[in-house]
Amino acid sequence: MPMAQHPRAPQRILVAERNLMQGELLARALCDETDFKIIGTVSDSKEVLRVVRRFEPGIAIVSADLQDGSCAGLDLIAQIRAKNPGTKTVVLMDDSDRELVVGAFRNGARGIFSRTQPYTMFPKCLRAILEGQVWVNSKEIEYLLEALTRPQASHLVTSKVKSALTSRESEVAQLVAEGLSNREIASKLSLTEHTIKNYVFRIFDKTGVSSRVSLVLYAFSQQEQVWKADDAATSREVGALIS
Repeated sequence: MPMAQHPRAPQRILVAERNLMQGELLARALCDETDFKIIGTVSDSKEVLRVVRRFEPGIAIVSADLQDGSCAGLDLIAQIRAKNPGTKTVVLMDDSDRELVVGAFRNGARGIFSRTQPYTMFPKCLRAILEGQVWVNSKEIEYLLEALTRPQASHLVTSKVKSALTSRESEVAQLVAEGLSNREIASKLSLTEHTIKNYVFRIFDKTGVSSRVSLVLYAFSQQEQVWKADDAATSREVGALIS
C-alpha cells in the first residue's frame, strides 16, 4: 500500500506596507493561495521585527518606505536577515530606482516587486523566491551588473567620506555599506556590539545621514561623483589625443 502524502504546511507570509489599507489589499490578493498563510499586516519596522522573531515567516514583503521613515524598509531587511536568516525578503517599490535596487540587494533582499506590476504576479514572485531564485526584471539586473563591474565598486566609502571620519570609523562605515549588521561587524573587528553601535551613531552624525541604508546610498552618490569625474577626465584625454 502506498503511503499517504500529507499536504505541506503553507508558508507564512508577513506584509509590511507603509499604508495599512494597501497592505490589506495585498494580503487579500494572496489569501486564495492555499500554499501561503498571511500572518500579519504591519506598517512600521519595530512591529515587523516583533512578528519576525515570534513567527519566523518564510517571506517578508517589505515596502521600501514605511511609516517610520523613507527607505526604512531597506534598512529593515538587513535587520531581518541578521535576526532570522531563514526569512527571505521581497521589496515593494513604486518604480525601479537604481540606487534603491542596488541598496535592497546589498542589504539582503531576494526580489524587487514594482507596484506597476499586476498583483496577480505576486504568487509567482513568492514561489520563485521560496525555491531559491531571485525576482528581478531585466532593467534591475543591469543595475546590479553595473554596480558589480564599476571600478572600485567594492570600496563604497570614498576619500571624501573618509576625510570626515577616523580610520576606525571609515572601516566600520565600509562594512556597514557592504551590508553587515552591527553583530557581524563586531565579530569581524573583535569589538563589542555596543562599541560598533557608538561608531555607527558617530558616522551618521558626521555624514549627515540617519540610517544604515541612507549611508549606503550616500556612499553610492559619492562614488557616482568619482566615476563621473573619471569619465570627464578620460573624455578630455581622448579629446586631446585626437585634436
